[in-house]
Amino acid sequence: MSAAAIPALSVRDAHKRFGAVHALKGVSLDAFRGQVLALLGDNGAGKSTLVRCISGVHALDEGELLLDGEAVSLSTPAQARRAGIETVYQDLALFDNLTPAQNFYCGREISFPKWLPRPLRFLNAPAMDREAASVIDRLKVRLPKFDAPVALMSGGQRQAIAVARATVFARNVVILDEPTAALGLRESRKVLDLVHQLRDEGNAVILITHNMEHVIELADRAVVLRQGQKVGELKPDRANQQELVSMIVGAEG
Repeated sequence: MSAAAIPALSVRDAHKRFGAVHALKGVSLDAFRGQVLALLGDNGAGKSTLVRCISGVHALDEGELLLDGEAVSLSTPAQARRAGIETVYQDLALFDNLTPAQNFYCGREISFPKWLPRPLRFLNAPAMDREAASVIDRLKVRLPKFDAPVALMSGGQRQAIAVARATVFARNVVILDEPTAALGLRESRKVLDLVHQLRDEGNAVILITHNMEHVIELADRAVVLRQGQKVGELKPDRANQQELVSMIVGAEG
């Protein structure tokens, strides 16, 4: 198999239980670099549980995760981040009193000198500012003032900062959970353009959304979950939009 054909991320026969609740029942999927994979399903379908297992929040009870074809064990979010998996949740998890650069590197600060233990090093704030500004510029994110706290920025700008932060550290997968929720049309457009760019730069993107228009515009493939099971996979377009909706609500055939 060529390198291009090996998925950045594979989920194989994933099971997860919470007491008597069987949240994931043998889910399998692949996410490839340079593609957007839409993860669809009603509330309670298992999307959030699957993403939390990929992100290291929960450990699978059965099944496995593979990165570039190699099995991995991700038991904490820190392990998932070190493996190159970054997740942008709906709440964004930004610190309102910090600047974009400070949010980018919070917990992963650039420091010196390298030979000292990390707690004794000095922060290299100029380097963090340069790196963050470079990413913001590359992704064509427009901010009113780069050194302003994110609390002063719009919802779309905050979302863009959260997505840009993920791209700094993601080597394998970027997961976006409802990235346009609660945004207006203009701000949603900016976020959608950012997702386009992430894909064009060769990232593997997993997109969770209830907006079928966004799925058709962005997704190369769509996987549908219902009651913890994978019930279908399609290349979304206008012709099969109703089929996708039927799979989501359980009205096939």
